[in-house]
Amino acid sequence: MKRLVLPIVVASVFGAASIAQPPRDRYRGWAAYGGTPDQIRYSSLQQINRKNVKSLEVAWSFDAGEPGGLQTQPIVVDGVLFGNTPTHKVFALRASTGELLWKFDAGIKSEGANRGLMYWTGGTDKRIYAAVDQYVYALDAATGKPAASFGENGRIDLRQNLGRDPQTQSVRLTTPGVVYKDLVIIGGRVSEGLPASPGDVRAYDARTGALRWSFHTIPHPGEPGYETWGKDSWRENGGANSWPGMALDAARGMIFVPTGSAAADFYGANRPGDNLYANSLIALDANTGKKIWHFQIVKHDIWDRDSPSPPNLIAIRRNGKTVDAVAQSTKHGYVFLFDRVNGTPLVPIEYRAYPSSDVPGETTAATQPIPTSPPPFARQTLTPELLTNRTPDARKWALAALSTFKNEGQFAPLTVGKQTVFFPGFDGGAEWGGQAFDPETGLYYVNANDLAWTGGLAPAEDSNTGRGLYRQQCASCHRDDLEGSPPQIPSLAGLASRRARPDVIAIVQKGAGRMPGFPNLSSSEVTAIVDYIVAGKDSAATPGSKPPPTVPYRFTGYRKFLDPDGYPAVAPPWGTLTAIDLAAGKFAWRIPLGEYPELAASGMTKTGTENYGGPIVTAGGLVFIGATNFDRKFRAFDKRTGQLLWETTLPFSGNATPATFEVDGRQFVVIAAGGGKGRQGSPSGSVYVAFALPR
Repeated sequence: MKRLVLPIVVASVFGAASIAQPPRDRYRGWAAYGGTPDQIRYSSLQQINRKNVKSLEVAWSFDAGEPGGLQTQPIVVDGVLFGNTPTHKVFALRASTGELLWKFDAGIKSEGANRGLMYWTGGTDKRIYAAVDQYVYALDAATGKPAASFGENGRIDLRQNLGRDPQTQSVRLTTPGVVYKDLVIIGGRVSEGLPASPGDVRAYDARTGALRWSFHTIPHPGEPGYETWGKDSWRENGGANSWPGMALDAARGMIFVPTGSAAADFYGANRPGDNLYANSLIALDANTGKKIWHFQIVKHDIWDRDSPSPPNLIAIRRNGKTVDAVAQSTKHGYVFLFDRVNGTPLVPIEYRAYPSSDVPGETTAATQPIPTSPPPFARQTLTPELLTNRTPDARKWALAALSTFKNEGQFAPLTVGKQTVFFPGFDGGAEWGGQAFDPETGLYYVNANDLAWTGGLAPAEDSNTGRGLYRQQCASCHRDDLEGSPPQIPSLAGLASRRARPDVIAIVQKGAGRMPGFPNLSSSEVTAIVDYIVAGKDSAATPGSKPPPTVPYRFTGYRKFLDPDGYPAVAPPWGTLTAIDLAAGKFAWRIPLGEYPELAASGMTKTGTENYGGPIVTAGGLVFIGATNFDRKFRAFDKRTGQLLWETTLPFSGNATPATFEVDGRQFVVIAAGGGKGRQGSPSGSVYVAFALPR
């Protein structure tokens, strides 16, 4: 394969590097998503440490009493813990006991990922900012009541101020943004198919909710980057949104914004060019929204390779000088490292050539950037040697299946009528749980999925019938056969026995969970889609005044490469936790993360599992992480060696990132246990569990 290597300015050689020590006091609390605005998920608390962690016990638990699962990392301010329920109710607990202080219910039926909250204080005014459906509420931190001075009746509508008809937009805030001075700065989740809302980054006045600035991630005419799209993309395309959260350098007034792919995800003929600022890391002036620098991690993305998590703001000593840096992990398993101030790459980056697309109308980017160090933390190419050996029959099946796929490694373009291998899969590599950085050792902790998925394209169908509309709007996630890719994308087969028809109609219109709403569809189109889903009826549909845009090829659905027994068809590890020495550019240690209890009982241990939710690291020498889908474990590892020091079984899988804090001289570690991310039908709930040492 031809490689094109462009000259890169490198700050120094790795051998001269060491880690700069930050002040410890700023890392004693957990008042923001990620612990602190720099998103390093580090705590200087060390009451719980290597020697005594085995004595941890449940200090309290709080059951929100709802099914549906949790991805929330709570925040703790002034001895009060704030969290979400699966239906997006907001609550406050006494952080030392779990006693409920208040609960806010917006009265809106809302569900799905809601990973955290934001806190702001201005004088005596203390507020919690919470996402519910398409709204962001400002709540009095003491009472949970909406602040009447904020927006309209205490909330702002994220569908507004996008330059498009608000009634046809679908935007949700699944991951909290950052608070800087008197600004609340956010991204949002939008549809990944057309039509889709634009992914503008927006700053709102923390007191009034007034829009203070916007940054167009799909540039408008006259803005830098406009030439990297079609001339009407700013009006017709969508996405390029920052859904995973951001990092803030408050001292410099800089925010660091990771973005995802442009819509539609898998066919980009109607958005020719590299598509700035999709799939980028963007440094913005937090006061004005003006761009300072950017780096595009994936050009003209047709693989859904979103930036999956907030970047980490770190400091490294090189040649006797401190270099403030920013690290960004990716779905395809790499860590990019930049000078925080000017965006200069701190490791060499190769621009490698990849195959072009054979799909009519599609033009792929000629090259993609790959950092040369550290090595990828997920496997990159699926070979027969990497297929499962769980049983002879499973291996035989996997070999036969692999022979039917297009399998050309990273950035292989999708093709029509055939499945293409994505390894690592659509959910990473790195995922939304985020990474942790230890300023004491310089180690960077990233958990990863290491499974193969497949995807393909098919010609678009007539969109004037229920089946055609389903395949155009829904099959990219739920597949042509309605089977989805559980548990991330549920099956719709037999939906009529599980959901009332009015509920299905409401979900299609407004969205739920990972699914965006389709407010652009006419009532006739929604009815036709629901008829097809619940009854298999292919009825005619009358389009609205503005029919949804179409492209000649559509994605046929996300498919995990699983064997007939439902286990990954690749060899373990299926999930990992890796400690990376960023200064040396190498792994310090790497272990499988998680097990399947039934396989472990039969002797197949340390396989790793899919994992969602990230790690935290402490001065006590520990890495805490839940995340694993199937074994419901919450674990503590030695941060220097990866040795397992403690584990416990949660009521449900801990598919969330934990937090740690101190109240009344006692250190707690808390995690939201919600489950629902295992095999289809696995139980889900909403229990927050806090651990501490015995009194």
